[in-house]
Amino acid sequence: MSLKLKIIIGSTRPGRIGPKVADWVAAAAGENGAFDVDVVDLAEVGLPLLDEPKHPAMQAYEHDHTKRWSAIVDEADAFVFVTPEYDGFPPAALVNALQALVVEWNYKPAAIVSYGGVSGGMRSGDVLRSLVGGLKMMALPGFVPVPFVWNHFDDNGDLVPNEPMKDGAAQTLAELAKWATALKPMRSADAQEAAAA
Repeated sequence: MSLKLKIIIGSTRPGRIGPKVADWVAAAAGENGAFDVDVVDLAEVGLPLLDEPKHPAMQAYEHDHTKRWSAIVDEADAFVFVTPEYDGFPPAALVNALQALVVEWNYKPAAIVSYGGVSGGMRSGDVLRSLVGGLKMMALPGFVPVPFVWNHFDDNGDLVPNEPMKDGAAQTLAELAKWATALKPMRSADAQEAAAA
């Protein structure tokens, strides 16, 4: 049975290149063969800023947009967050999407693909790794940075990865599949305990 992988596009800005980076990650995940891949665009999800009156740990959502987001995250076995770097930080839309939920993230592995200038968005990736760890997710220790991302586009506007990017993505996705497989029984046991309580 395939693992359900959600590739989350973290930028919602007009003119963003995040969807092109996510397309490349999705193609690499398809080559891995372990995943049923779904690309999720936060611009389409359209979450307002933390507008639920009750704490997300209660899962007592009142708004349809939160219920839809909850269902998307809940069905996943693993995540890849595709993030640019805004002033050394992940986009506010991505932070908001993470903080809108709690339980749905628990015991799932997360990989990060960051992009930007000379650092390839590594500061954003470091902050994001800390944030997802606080949601009881297994943040993979390494991530795939794409420095000078604008230099990797062809005349058609498609991202063309170099060999280090390809190798980094392949290794990260292989590691993600291992963690997703290992954590799935833990989530099942956790759900059974919650149901029995």
